[in-house]
Amino acid sequence: MTRRLLHAWFGVLATIVGVAAGHLVASLTEPAASPVLAVGSTVIDLTPTPLKEWAIAHFGTNDKTVLVGSVLVGVLLLAAVAGLLTLRRFAYGAGLLVVLVAVAGAAALSRPTAGFADLVPSIAAAVTGVAALAWLVRAAPDRTPDRTPAEDPGTGTGRRGLLVASGALAAAAVVMGGAGRWITSYRTRPENVDLPAAADPAPVFPAGLDDKVPGITAFRTRNGDFYRVDTRLTLPIVSLGGWSLTIDGDVDREVSFSFDDLLAMDLIERDITLTCVSNDIGGRYVGAARWLGVPLKDLLDRAGIGNTKADQILSTDVDGMTISTPLDLATDGRDAMIAVGMNGEALPQEHGFPARMVVPGLYGFVSATKWITRMTLTTYAEKDAYWTQRDWATDAPIKLSSRIDTPSRCPRSTPAAQSSAASPGRSTRGAWRRSRSASTVVAGRRHGSALRRARTTGASGTCRGAPRRASTRWPSAPSTAARRSRRPRGRRRSRTAPAASSRSSSRSPRHRYA
Repeated sequence: MTRRLLHAWFGVLATIVGVAAGHLVASLTEPAASPVLAVGSTVIDLTPTPLKEWAIAHFGTNDKTVLVGSVLVGVLLLAAVAGLLTLRRFAYGAGLLVVLVAVAGAAALSRPTAGFADLVPSIAAAVTGVAALAWLVRAAPDRTPDRTPAEDPGTGTGRRGLLVASGALAAAAVVMGGAGRWITSYRTRPENVDLPAAADPAPVFPAGLDDKVPGITAFRTRNGDFYRVDTRLTLPIVSLGGWSLTIDGDVDREVSFSFDDLLAMDLIERDITLTCVSNDIGGRYVGAARWLGVPLKDLLDRAGIGNTKADQILSTDVDGMTISTPLDLATDGRDAMIAVGMNGEALPQEHGFPARMVVPGLYGFVSATKWITRMTLTTYAEKDAYWTQRDWATDAPIKLSSRIDTPSRCPRSTPAAQSSAASPGRSTRGAWRRSRSASTVVAGRRHGSALRRARTTGASGTCRGAPRRASTRWPSAPSTAARRSRRPRGRRRSRTAPAASSRSSSRSPRHRYA
């Protein structure tokens, strides 16, 4: 039994060393090609939607950490089996390790933009892992029953040799893994960018309740606190010198823009709220920021879309991820843009540096392409994006949402009382829908017909994407709040899947790209 456990440990340690070596090599080439991350990304693509929703509901923003950890645990269990196989014959255990690495290599090659260079991390993992396994097996005490480890001749036997081999390999794994992580973090940092002033700046932000009501959510979300939702397990490496944005497809002429070309155009600045389709009322996947960018319509006009028959903009990021955006909604006059700045700074790497698409009023999985590098005008009948391939909606307007930030203590624990702002106290709420905020908020008592107009602060007519706040004092009776909002006209396409925001639909996209 002791010998079996020892050889199982050999397989686990050798695999850890191999994975660390592969991660280090990937940090120098393409981080997404790291063996564990490549397998994890493939698992994301192949996982059924109900299982994804279950993971998101239970693990929230930690779903990717749980995914990578689960993949690693599965790999290590198979690695232990490989170590046990070396008891029969070394080639059997080494062969299983090679098979595991081959799966990782195939996953790396399945990425849309992958090339044969993405196999290098897997090859490094295989060579290092098999070499580590051979060293450990040679360092193990001799199997001959009538000889003790101390009597084993040669440099590769005895407990001392095994301890030295295990310690050296464990240290090497820590050093290689740590170095790979540091190099990846260094290479994915944003470059220093001096952003020009906007030709059409946003108005001065209106005074709100931030400093008046303790516990209320801030109007503007700091970059470090802004939610991140996408399918990536690692950030891409983007160099401004090699980056460009291309517009092609059914246009009069194909055009390309460098980052400097974008900065040289007339930039607009807008306060826009983004939210993920998986965000529940009161959830964390919503944020408001001041975005700086080039109007999307200006870029499309450069390519010429007057005669286009396209009905979608198929946008692609640097790693081949595709998002489809309805062309008519992106060009209907809302402040859709290719953003280059966020809250007065260049885009953070995790939010799409150097450029991303921002379309007010649409959920992120049909609009918020980060690290964007191409926009192709085409039709839904001709090409499917990542989420439309999975039968998700093509039109996804944001539904009106509101929440009570600072409810007062409820005098009774009935469901109705728990969901309302009970008395006495102050109710503060934010409301937003599409590209306009709620225009009027009216508060009413549950027991009585009198209405009380709330004091609203927040977005003015020129801040069309930001939420609007309402604050009022309630009398002593239990109360609720009713909203009257100006609902901009919109339509639902007959060709779409069930509404994206329907919580009852098993096909509603959850916690995805925004």
